[in-house]
Amino acid sequence: MKALLCRALAEDLDGLAVEEVELPALAPQQLRIAVRAAAANFPDILMVQGKYQHRPELPFIIGGECAGEVVAVGEAVTGFAPGDKVVGGAFTGGFAQYRHLDQSQVRHIPKDTDFATAASFTTAYLTAYVSLVRRADLVRGETLLVHGAAGGVGLAAVDMGRMLGATVIATASSEDKRNFLRAYGADHVLPSQGFRDAVKDLTGGRGADVIYDPVGGDVFDESVRAIAFGGRLLVVGFASGRIGQLPANRALIKGFSLLGVRAGEYGRRYPDKGRENIAAIDTMLGQKTIRPHICARFPLDEAIQALRMLQNRQAIGKVIVEP
Repeated sequence: MKALLCRALAEDLDGLAVEEVELPALAPQQLRIAVRAAAANFPDILMVQGKYQHRPELPFIIGGECAGEVVAVGEAVTGFAPGDKVVGGAFTGGFAQYRHLDQSQVRHIPKDTDFATAASFTTAYLTAYVSLVRRADLVRGETLLVHGAAGGVGLAAVDMGRMLGATVIATASSEDKRNFLRAYGADHVLPSQGFRDAVKDLTGGRGADVIYDPVGGDVFDESVRAIAFGGRLLVVGFASGRIGQLPANRALIKGFSLLGVRAGEYGRRYPDKGRENIAAIDTMLGQKTIRPHICARFPLDEAIQALRMLQNRQAIGKVIVEP
């Protein structure tokens, strides 16, 4: 089969190439999936740069989440059969024509959902759900400030915040992205730098009740000055490349909480809640109360371009690879 392989870690992604690889034997608890769509995510880039907390042994196949059709099942598999349309994922293996996943890593695609949409939504919306519902306890009528709002996890937070009844303020780095966010339904849209005064004005001087930050760096520093008393600042990632530092006196004076978010780890630590989280976002997608956005699709032979689009901050929403 063809797959996008990482043979060497490299900042510029030069260690990647689409190659023919041997399809491994199917283990008893595994499904063989013909991959129809796989999503590009920022952790994929960090992994091939050697910067992610999970460091797979070289060489490895890129890609976390995917959707496709079951073509074979191991002898111990229950609840799945060839022909089933499924979505699932692991740290690696998605950018390939076929993929083996343990049955515990796979679920049926929500009703009336196409492969690309199914592949695009889990990571982003699970991150948004764990952040806003489990960690921040976002309440209807509160103000939610979302940074990096045009990216995959940012746009999911805008969408979910809207659905949960918050007033959503979105920030983005370019006018094109800000125009998209206005059309998408954010209540207010601001540049990604120099937003503090505007947030204060929009909230009657209070600041944002909840701040969702996958960017870090200067955005994190300014967010500390834009948060309301008693607010919750969610640390989702560090796409800027710099990890922000919080002076403890600022948290004391403003009475706010700093909350770390690792959606996958949350599910591993609390399996029952993890299953509830997945069921919740699947229900939302099936009922069309959330609206994943795909901005670009690439064939497998152009999968490196998909990752570069993400790396260069050109994507709005999700980028999909279709083997």
